[in-house]
Amino acid sequence: MTKFFLIDDDDAVIQILKIIIRDKNLGVVCGSSESAAAALELLPGAGPDIVIVDLLMPDMDGITFVGRAKPLMTDTLFVMLSQVSSKDMISKAYDAGIEFFIQKPINGVEVNNVLERVIRVQKLERTMSSVQSLFSEGGGDGGAAVGTPVRDSTASELDTQTAPAATSEYRARLCRVFQSLGISGERGSDELTEVVCYFCQHRDELSDAKLSDICSKFSDSPKSMEQRLRRTAASGLSNVASIGLDDYGNETFERYAASLFKFEQVRREMDYLKGNSAQHGNVQIKKFIIALVNECMD
Repeated sequence: MTKFFLIDDDDAVIQILKIIIRDKNLGVVCGSSESAAAALELLPGAGPDIVIVDLLMPDMDGITFVGRAKPLMTDTLFVMLSQVSSKDMISKAYDAGIEFFIQKPINGVEVNNVLERVIRVQKLERTMSSVQSLFSEGGGDGGAAVGTPVRDSTASELDTQTAPAATSEYRARLCRVFQSLGISGERGSDELTEVVCYFCQHRDELSDAKLSDICSKFSDSPKSMEQRLRRTAASGLSNVASIGLDDYGNETFERYAASLFKFEQVRREMDYLKGNSAQHGNVQIKKFIIALVNECMD
């Protein structure tokens, strides 16, 4: 069960958040504080999965708090509350390491949607970390197969194994996601659709498969297919980063920047687009595919 720690100098806000978390069955509140400085002392003992912190507090602002807390709580995600809509301030908060913003005054629907999204992101990150540990133990390069290898299948077999109605719904959801990411016209988008639709029906196979195994299942030229998938995902990353440069509060940016990609890589791509870095952001293709499967299944 997800554990939350709440920080706001207004106790009324803390109580509202507690009610939402309880009534929506999002998890449990393991602690709270009206002081950011005091919260720094309490966090290690409380061990929260997610911290919700106000941006503007008298003893320490939320950005400073997150900057100090993240090194102490490397597996914890941070969500910020704010009435401030300044792009510069929001940019600094994301740079400090928050996952999402929740605008004040508190709206129950928005809080529920954001926290459900953050919970999904955290579960995905932990799943990927666990899988990567298995891969490392197996000595693989980014993914040695563990357990039973992926079955060989022809395209026709894949079609017959997947329920048509379900596949149609998955394709429709992917179409909307790809349109939001601006990658519908990419050469690899159709192949990515086939891969994701298949693993929506065979999720148990996904965690054990190397990317080369996945591409071999769908193409006679797996290396070429892998390149197309990487280019498609990289294009999506670049488009999301570009959206974030224009508007951190954009719905597409908020929804996909941390769920489909690692947010630190989105920030790196943003720095590249601004000319502040010579390095593009990187996309973990396996994480990207798993995240798309989760988008279809939610």
